[in-house]
Amino acid sequence: MMRETRRTTIDSGGRSTYESVKKRVHDILVITYPHDQAARAFGFFIITLIVLNVMAVILQTVKSLNDSYEAVFYYFEMASVIIFSVEYLFRSWSCTVDEKYSHPLWGRLRYAVTPLALIDLIAIAPFYPLAFLGVKTVDTTFVRALRLFRLMRLFKTTRYFQSFQILARVLRAKKEQILVAALVVVILLVLLSSLMYFIERSAQPEKFSSIPAAMWWGVSTMTTVGYGDVYPVTVTGKVVGAIISLLGIALFAMPAGMLASGFAEELQARRGQQRRRCPHCGRELE
Repeated sequence: MMRETRRTTIDSGGRSTYESVKKRVHDILVITYPHDQAARAFGFFIITLIVLNVMAVILQTVKSLNDSYEAVFYYFEMASVIIFSVEYLFRSWSCTVDEKYSHPLWGRLRYAVTPLALIDLIAIAPFYPLAFLGVKTVDTTFVRALRLFRLMRLFKTTRYFQSFQILARVLRAKKEQILVAALVVVILLVLLSSLMYFIERSAQPEKFSSIPAAMWWGVSTMTTVGYGDVYPVTVTGKVVGAIISLLGIALFAMPAGMLASGFAEELQARRGQQRRRCPHCGRELE
């Protein structure tokens, strides 16, 4: 009996240590507490690595630099992928600390399909087929497309900046209003571009050759960009163009106003939350 009790105590102690280590890893990766020095240092390291990776992708497009430092770029990419892969594995392992992903199997699968986890996966996945194909000797369109996906690492920074998180919450809160505004813009774009096609096609058959061609003019006019490559020449077309320009100013101001009000509401809510949280550990106060 005493031996069984001792074994049970050791097992529970081992599980407790395992869970505490997992929670600590999760706290560092997610930066649960704003004043956690280890979490802040890790976040700074990952952000710096992401910025260097994006700079490397940009500099590799300069042929002289790529020819001179091809090996440096390659080994830096390899080291970065190893770090990002380890980070992804640790995030998947420690995500069960969160109640939403507490199940050891299904919880991790649910975490794997979250937007940030997918970004993490896309940021590292292209390296493995590149390595398999031989990145130094193969330069097909497919491989170049895979290289482009490395820029997805830039989106990994969103989890480390509060401003991106605020933007995501605002977009979620205002998604229905923004969707309605976008739908109105699309409907008006189709209707007015179709009208302009029938008005201008006889005067400019080469520029207003179809409704899609007229929609290009509609987009540049509604956004008030006005490239000048396509424009109406008939009196009726100019009147319709003026109406579209005025409508464009009003319609594109609506989403801006919705986002502005959403930011104001979110910042006000955050100020209320900060008053109820400990400034040192971030825990909610009674």
